[in-house]
Amino acid sequence: MKTILNAALCATVCALAATAAEPPQISRIYDGELTELERELVPLAEAMPADKYNFAPTNGEFHGVRTFALQVRHLAYIIYDVSAAVLEEKNPSETAENENGPAALESKDQIVQYLKDALAYGHKAMASLTNANQLDMVKSAFGNGKAPRISMASIAVWHSYDHYGQMVVYARMNGVIPPASRR
Repeated sequence: MKTILNAALCATVCALAATAAEPPQISRIYDGELTELERELVPLAEAMPADKYNFAPTNGEFHGVRTFALQVRHLAYIIYDVSAAVLEEKNPSETAENENGPAALESKDQIVQYLKDALAYGHKAMASLTNANQLDMVKSAFGNGKAPRISMASIAVWHSYDHYGQMVVYARMNGVIPPASRR
């Protein structure tokens, strides 16, 4: 009996070791990055008061910058756009002037839902990534050229963090401590 238990334990340990030695799936890595972004971005969009969604700084060199609402709409639109490129699909979001998302989105609730929907579509795109297809050339979301699928996927995260940083500044200028910074 002791020999059978030792054999079973050894087999379990060997199976776990083999699993740990397997390279991670690219889809899990990129989806994890998008999930981390989502955990910071959505609560920030929800924390900004509705009456401050049209806020844009005016002091200093801020002429012509996007409002808080446009920051959220823009980054959601780009998530849709690059995710569509990853999936080799047509962008399901309405075409947008200046990549600012649909102009009909005006209320905080509509904009936050648009963001959540874009992130859900982004997760679908990240789930489609494989170690085999990541370097396939796909139509770029920007212009008429082609780009590696993985490059389009990475834009969904790094580009969003650029705008998240701006949104944090806007929130703090309006007395809102970003949820990710709260203790």
